[in-house]
Amino acid sequence: MIIRPHNPSALTLLFSLKGSIIPAIWRKVLFTVLISSAVVAIHGTLFHFKVVLTATPFTLWGLTLAIFLGFRNTVAYQRFWEARTLWGELLIVSRNLTRQTLSLLPTLAPAQRAALGHGLTAFAYVLKHTLRREATAPETLARLDEHARHAVLGHQNPPSALLGLLGKRYQEAARQAGAGEQVQVAIDQQFTRLSYVLGGCERIKNTPIPYPYILLLHRTVHIYCFLLPFCLIDSIGWFTPVAVCILAYTFFGLDALGDQIADPFDLQPNDLPLNAMCRGIEIAVQELLDEPAAQPEEPVDGVLM
Repeated sequence: MIIRPHNPSALTLLFSLKGSIIPAIWRKVLFTVLISSAVVAIHGTLFHFKVVLTATPFTLWGLTLAIFLGFRNTVAYQRFWEARTLWGELLIVSRNLTRQTLSLLPTLAPAQRAALGHGLTAFAYVLKHTLRREATAPETLARLDEHARHAVLGHQNPPSALLGLLGKRYQEAARQAGAGEQVQVAIDQQFTRLSYVLGGCERIKNTPIPYPYILLLHRTVHIYCFLLPFCLIDSIGWFTPVAVCILAYTFFGLDALGDQIADPFDLQPNDLPLNAMCRGIEIAVQELLDEPAAQPEEPVDGVLM
């Protein structure tokens, strides 16, 4: 996730490359500008045939393309925001379960409370690794005992296996502490919310925007930008590459931005900072347990991962 500077100046907003989509699209924009420069150099003539394209079809085509890009980016942002909401729910439930362990199960030994809290922290990290299709990190496995590590490494869906194990352990701890049925139900409701978070993240990760729709947009954007110089050459002449550059930046940028946020769990600069979110959950649990808290994740080159 891009960390924006506070109160940026107009010059920063106009010329800053950090946090811009330019690094992802500059090759495409440059190639389009080179094509438009070549079209200007040959005066829109191909093999002694003058290519005549009027502004009317490009106006209608550009309007339609902008509408479709706006719709796709709206859908992509909805996926991004739903993912952010689910991870906010994960933080809330982790706090709730840790608080309930402290207040509703007061007879538990401190070591047992800490083990339960560290299991919640490990669940967040295991979920992050699964969503990013990474191998489970050794520091994540170090938060678990041998039985829990086997549950994580020996199943196709490590977060689901770990969630089931944590649910059993919390209920066993509640019964050992002599908690009543209402307390056990309250704890189980929190695990139901965790299961909802897991299912929602899996739905977003495993259900991409339909590929034919993305393919159609990619092709249409490229064809539009490549043919645009033939439309502008007779009206604005040598200013054509500048106009094409601005339009290509707009369309290619919207296209690339939609691609990045459509999978909010990836490692692109505009995706969710799952590392920082996991660290935030870890800090929240540690502070509730009166343990020394870890340091928050810091952005690197203006990007928080």
